[in-house]
Amino acid sequence: MMLPEQHIAAETDRLFKKLENLSWTRTDCQLYAPLTLEINQLKKEQDAIILAHSYQTPDIVYGVADFVGDSYGLAQIAAEHPARKIIFCSVLFMGETAKILSPDKEVLVPSRAGCSLADSITAEDVRGLKKKHPGVPVVCYVNTSAEVKAESDVCCTSSNVVQIVEALPGEEVIFIPDKYMGDYLRRMTKKNVITWPGVCIVHEEFTSDAVKAVREQYPGVKILVHPECTSSVIDLADYVGSTSQMLKYVGDSTDVSPVMIVSECGLADRVKAEHPERQVVGACALCPYMKQIALKDVQVALKNPRPEQRVEINPAVLKKAKMSLDRMFELTRK
Repeated sequence: MMLPEQHIAAETDRLFKKLENLSWTRTDCQLYAPLTLEINQLKKEQDAIILAHSYQTPDIVYGVADFVGDSYGLAQIAAEHPARKIIFCSVLFMGETAKILSPDKEVLVPSRAGCSLADSITAEDVRGLKKKHPGVPVVCYVNTSAEVKAESDVCCTSSNVVQIVEALPGEEVIFIPDKYMGDYLRRMTKKNVITWPGVCIVHEEFTSDAVKAVREQYPGVKILVHPECTSSVIDLADYVGSTSQMLKYVGDSTDVSPVMIVSECGLADRVKAEHPERQVVGACALCPYMKQIALKDVQVALKNPRPEQRVEINPAVLKKAKMSLDRMFELTRK
């Protein structure tokens, strides 16, 4: 696609304003400008919206995404938006969630990337748990496949997991698949929590020693931790929350102390880009799944999508999976 030089110059300026706090140069932005221009034009022509999880790369988040956030929040936005096509820059389970909530829309994922949590458990595993613990309600984290959601009683997110578990009857609950979030849940409820040994390979990387070293180096630093982290890391947190909750914490705070974002690097990038007044310290961790998506993949999904980019779910599975998501909405609405 041949683009006028003035359009490329204007797009370069737009990108640079968004990305200069992430150490992108104007030359970097100029290299990406033709591609972001083409993608943004294609989505308008096709009545499409582009959703990007916060862990995506800055060129996607600030170059082409219409909405950025957590997986379930983005899926809800897609369901409410009039656009006929959804391009979800995320791992596969997030695209599936969008398809479950928007079954009549075309949903595409630029890369059919997996997830260590979603890949750690199958529908057969859930059936085995239910057989071993008859009558105990199954709460599945949103980081699961459509098939696992279909076998569960109710879905949850990292921001509402405690509310969901507390709202369920009985003294026991099966929580899948994140064992560390299950440990966190045990702190927040008196119920007996039966867990599965799944982990997020990103959040498992963080150690208490690394967090302690940052606190010693930066007195007064605020440590923001995702509940997918280990108990020893959560013990050191000033705040525990989902990606969106951590961003809100930073945005709402009048404190100008340095912050350590104990999560994927994309979230630290968002804080740097959107809250340049806050110093972000300490190391982050890259998600090898989220980072599989490149701008070229987004372009392909719009111009000539590959079969594996299309999200399709067996209608029977979709119907049952939606019940677990609907149940989550019902319980959080009370």
